[in-house]
Amino acid sequence: MTRFTLPRDIYHGKNALEVLKTFEGKKAMVCVGGGSMKKFGFLDKVVGYLKEAGMQVELFEGIEPDPSVETVMRGAEAMQKFGPDWIVAIGGGSPIDAAKAMWIKYEYPDVTFEDMCKVFGIPSLRRKAKFCAISSTSGTATEVTAFSVITDYGKGIKYPLADYEITPDVAIVDPELAHTMPKKLVAHTGMDALTHAVEAYVSTANSDYTDPLAIHAVEMIIKDLVPSYNGDMDARDKMHNAQCLAGMAFSNALLGIVHSMAHKTGAAFADYGAHIIHGAANAMYLPKVIAFNAKDATAKKRYAVLVDYMGICEKSVSEDEKVAALIEFLRDMNDKLNIPHCIKNYGQDSYPTDNGFVPEKVFLERLPEIAKNAVGDACTGSNPRQPSVAEMEKLLKCCYYDTEVDF
Repeated sequence: MTRFTLPRDIYHGKNALEVLKTFEGKKAMVCVGGGSMKKFGFLDKVVGYLKEAGMQVELFEGIEPDPSVETVMRGAEAMQKFGPDWIVAIGGGSPIDAAKAMWIKYEYPDVTFEDMCKVFGIPSLRRKAKFCAISSTSGTATEVTAFSVITDYGKGIKYPLADYEITPDVAIVDPELAHTMPKKLVAHTGMDALTHAVEAYVSTANSDYTDPLAIHAVEMIIKDLVPSYNGDMDARDKMHNAQCLAGMAFSNALLGIVHSMAHKTGAAFADYGAHIIHGAANAMYLPKVIAFNAKDATAKKRYAVLVDYMGICEKSVSEDEKVAALIEFLRDMNDKLNIPHCIKNYGQDSYPTDNGFVPEKVFLERLPEIAKNAVGDACTGSNPRQPSVAEMEKLLKCCYYDTEVDF
């Protein structure tokens, strides 16, 4: 038996935010990140609509990118004091992910972060509050997923929380919020969404229910991401739907080692000022992981089917040629989105960023521990080819130097 779970309600399209007027409850805690939602007026709209619904509203602001365990605990404490029966998270993946973890701690004050990290081990929620997620970026799709990613900066590790209990009750997918994204964020979140769809399609947990979502998401993303990046707002609107479809797919089919590697490298070099943004990590690692996974016959066949739907080469060519075409297509997309091909080039002159770069010596010193943590990541179990720690080290080296995967 396999489970397929989505939010009870998904409101999508322009002005979808207005559904907040119909919510029933007494108190709503609104969780938000930096200033963009306030700057562009969306936070005021959310608060206004909730008050129109008759609720008392309190804000928990300032949730940082890649939210920390400490932020989660502070937010849960604020919820304990206020006692909301609705938790409403608005913004990118970070405030929504943080609010999901806060929700767990709010409902179960004695739970530890380590308890939260037990895969599909979270007790029943909704004893105190329901959850509404409103996404402003087109990539994480956390508004429809059973996942949250929280960073322990003391350990330099991102931990995925995974349980159907944290699937939001209501998702609001209003494309107007995505119009505010800066160009680099469009690129990163878009490649995150594409990775979600590709990994879901080849995951060992794929099914007849998830495959159509993954396939259509890929078809949309390869058509609309680059135009969205270049300022086409109609394409931006379509990308907001596409990333949500990809999220529905991976929330139920799970992911693979692209995400395992991204989780374990993202904050591993933070002490050097080298935070590898999640979407950029996925974009760099995906072609290498496809080459690695394609050694598995079933995965190769599924990649080839995906290529047929994408229409990037003749259907008559061999599966090996289709996999090669897919890898080349993804590398070309990275070029068009100004994303480097490897960790070594991330944050250097060829890719201007405020995030520093990863020194080779430091990478090699930390590689064994990163590889071990990546193999143990919650996303590894559904990858079509299970890597050993030694193979993961080799794969990460390929992602650092942009060398061929030949094992």
